[in-house]
Parts: sequence; C-alpha cells; structure tokens
Amino acid sequence: MTEPENRCRLVLIVPDVADIEEQAKIVEDALKGGDVASVIVPQYALNDGDFQKHAERLVPVIQAAGAAALIAGDTRVIGRAKADGVHITGPATEIAEAIDRYADKLIVGGGNAADRHHALEIGEERPDYIFFGKLDGDIKPEAHPKNLALAEWWASMIEIPCIVMGGTDPASALAVAETGAEFVALRLAVFGEPARAPSVVAEINALLDEKAPRFED
Repeated sequence: MTEPENRCRLVLIVPDVADIEEQAKIVEDALKGGDVASVIVPQYALNDGDFQKHAERLVPVIQAAGAAALIAGDTRVIGRAKADGVHITGPATEIAEAIDRYADKLIVGGGNAADRHHALEIGEERPDYIFFGKLDGDIKPEAHPKNLALAEWWASMIEIPCIVMGGTDPASALAVAETGAEFVALRLAVFGEPARAPSVVAEINALLDEKAPRFED
C-alpha cells in the first residue's frame, strides 16, 4: 500500500456495532479500500470487559492493513490489546497524564479542544496529535464550521498534527483537507452503509489525491 505522504490522510472511527465479528468484518473490508493512516476504536456503551474483547479482536485487523490502532476508552485495554496508541477525549490534564505514562512507547493524542484556549493548553503538553471535534460529532453532511476554523488556525502556526472530524458526506474530507489539516476523521461517511465502505474509502482517497492541497517539505 502506498502512503500519500504530502497530503491530508484518512482516519477511520470504528462504528458502534455490538457484534464483535460483524464489527471486525466491517472494519477489515473498509481498510481494503485504500490508504488509512489510523483507526480509532471508541468504547461507546461497552463495559470494560466487552470493550477489551472488541479491542483485542480489532487491533490485529487494523494493524494488518498497515494502519495504527488507537484506543479511545479504558486505558487499561491498550496494553492487553497491543494497540499502537491512546486517544484521549478529556482535557489537557488527562492528556498530560497519558503522555507521562506512555511517552516514547505509544501514540498519545486527542483532546476536547472546543476553542483556541483549550487547544493551546493541549498543545503545551506536546501530544502526537490534537483532535478537533467529537468522535460521534458527525451529525451533519459537512464538517462543523467551528472545527474547520480551528484546524485552519492551528495548521497555520502549530507543528503538532491535527485530526478534524468530518461530516456524514464523504466529500467533507476535502473541506477538512483545505484547512491544512494533516488528517480527516470519518465514521458514518464510511460506515453508514457498511457494504459500501471499501468503495467509499477508495473514493475519498481518489478525491484527496486529485484535489487536496499538498504540504510543503
């Protein structure tokens, strides 16, 4: 799999599916569609024990496709599931604790950066990335304008990469790319119709290949 090194790349957010095998197949199929930088695995409403089982099933599937597996939820799951990193949805203090604990071992990123002040607080902790939006924030076809504005501001002045939550329309990936963000996160845009997930991933990569701005070296 070739990796587009100089444009915005896709991050997938695993859909909320209770059946482990069904969830694993949906994710595995989607990853056959083309380049995906990483996959975030949220806990949703699963208890810690069930989340552990889901993570242990999903992580090898994600890694086999060449993507990084990031766990969003009970951090005890990360080591047992042999994930590549942790996605923190809480404030800067929570990210700081995770960095202290996992620095140099795992990818640590995330953040509840609803405005510039909180984004800078998170940035001071030097995470591997910052996330603009919520993991389940894809409630409209387009990406949230506030997140796009934050990403454009951030990308113009901060070296820490950012991931921006897109909308339910796959084309929202391009709007994110045009902010200068390094990554666009999609959930329902890809998994809304699971059978179409591989072709949607391929379409998004083709769109970004053709129209996304290129980063300067």
